[in-house]
Amino acid sequence: MKFGEFMASLQKGQLKHVYLLAGEEHYYIDKALSRLFAKLFTSAQEQQASLQKLTGTMDMDDLVGLIETAPFFAPRNVLLLQDSNLFKQKQDDGEQKKVDTGKDKKLERLLAVLADMPEFSYLIFVQNNNLDKRRKIYKAVEKYGVVMEAEAIRAWNINDWLQDKLQALNKTMDTAAISYFSGVVSTMKTISLEYLDREFDKLALFSKDRLITRELLEKVFAGLPEVSAFALLDAISERKAKKSLQLLRRQLNDGTYFASILALLTRHVRQLWQAQVLQQQGIRGKALAKPLELLQRN
Repeated sequence: MKFGEFMASLQKGQLKHVYLLAGEEHYYIDKALSRLFAKLFTSAQEQQASLQKLTGTMDMDDLVGLIETAPFFAPRNVLLLQDSNLFKQKQDDGEQKKVDTGKDKKLERLLAVLADMPEFSYLIFVQNNNLDKRRKIYKAVEKYGVVMEAEAIRAWNINDWLQDKLQALNKTMDTAAISYFSGVVSTMKTISLEYLDREFDKLALFSKDRLITRELLEKVFAGLPEVSAFALLDAISERKAKKSLQLLRRQLNDGTYFASILALLTRHVRQLWQAQVLQQQGIRGKALAKPLELLQRN
């Protein structure tokens, strides 16, 4: 399930004893872990007494032993296993085949425990990359626990995050604001949800109005280099030569390297050309968002 579904399931349902938080988007994984810990522990002291953090290579029998060991000074036993080799793809086909045919007795013992976890134990896997969904252990976690996939955020799939954030702030955005946000995000080399999260929190403090307008977004994101870059691309798209040259001079005067501007312009022209080609192939509207890495709109 996706992040939004995961958080909703925690809000409504009982805790599972096995979780797998997997994917490239650390923002979602960190948020999911924080919510899980809030449900599992009543205090920082309890978390310190109950939580065991494990990383890397882990012998399966040792893991089974930890799962089955009852806690002495805490109400529950919580194991956090990060970047485990248990889910990673194997380069050795023979070894992978051995696991898949069930010949590994250690794996079978671990799978049996995952299917019937002790009431006092909770196991949380965090896997940032190299996840093999064909593995029996992945299928077991999916069957007996919960798998959350933290998909890497790009301009074309950021809409879910945006809508969740607006709902949390009790805000809405008009069409011009969404278009502006889409343009700014599409110019970012990497999208930091932590940064965007902070900026939207500032925005909520800056204005008590429920509706977020383009003008308000421009004020909030005024200090972001991508904003003036987006304005430059916007002016070029509208064929406003004088304004484009003014914005280009501003970028250069602000210390932006010409090579960076050239790369941005090249990408923009390529997107315009791709859009034209895709439209000729009958691809229009929202269907253009993913291949062009643009924000999807509802």
